[in-house]
Amino acid sequence: MKTKFLSMTILFLFPLGTAAQTADEIVKKVLDARGGLEKIKAVQSERISGHVSFGQGAEGTFVVELKRPLKMHAEITIEGQKIIRVYDGKSSGWMVNPYLPSKEVQPLSPEDLKNISDESDFDGPLVDYKTKGNQVELIGKESLDDKPVYRLKLTNKNGDVRSYFFDASTFLLLKWEGVRKNGEQEIPWESFFSEFREVRGLKYPFRIDQGSPGTELKQTLNAEKIELDAQIDDSRFAKPVVTESPAPASSAPRAAEDPPSPH
Repeated sequence: MKTKFLSMTILFLFPLGTAAQTADEIVKKVLDARGGLEKIKAVQSERISGHVSFGQGAEGTFVVELKRPLKMHAEITIEGQKIIRVYDGKSSGWMVNPYLPSKEVQPLSPEDLKNISDESDFDGPLVDYKTKGNQVELIGKESLDDKPVYRLKLTNKNGDVRSYFFDASTFLLLKWEGVRKNGEQEIPWESFFSEFREVRGLKYPFRIDQGSPGTELKQTLNAEKIELDAQIDDSRFAKPVVTESPAPASSAPRAAEDPPSPH
């Protein structure tokens, strides 16, 4: 009876241990596919610039600057108007949106500040995920557009859940899905990653297609240049200074209200 009880205990415990170990193995292969943990952590800053287009037909350019620890300055320029979003890496963030009633610099909402560290972490959520308070679970192997993928479920320290889909052969990220919060509203959101290129030994997606399934909220980011260890002055992450500019002729695309992070 004791032997039978012990066997039953092992039977229940073994799948949990295997799943946890397998999830960590997938995480390691994902980080290795990007170029390796050592190279990822060696990068001190990034500047990503390119072109953005929206489902409503609007187009513009974007620049995202990131610097350790967790500093971010993101801009989208549409018809000469700049939407700016800044985080100082500590506790303060600001935004400027000329398409809103107030053209002044506005502090980021508490909800934005709670989630901004995910956007400004250019290592990504899987690097040192336990230290960051993230939990990772391997859901299993499935198919995405007829391609075998591994699906990881990530729960961050705020309780937000995302699913990440990695190519089963290359271990490069193909998609993530989750929700974006707009005030009290939760909007389903997904991003598809493609056109991977190598920059100083690290793999980056040069195209990201984002949107809310079943809606017109869509945008495509095409990176034209990714600069690693770019010289970025810390003043870029301070409260922006707004200069007078003509009022925009039309409303901004809804998907552009928060400048997107390419990560």
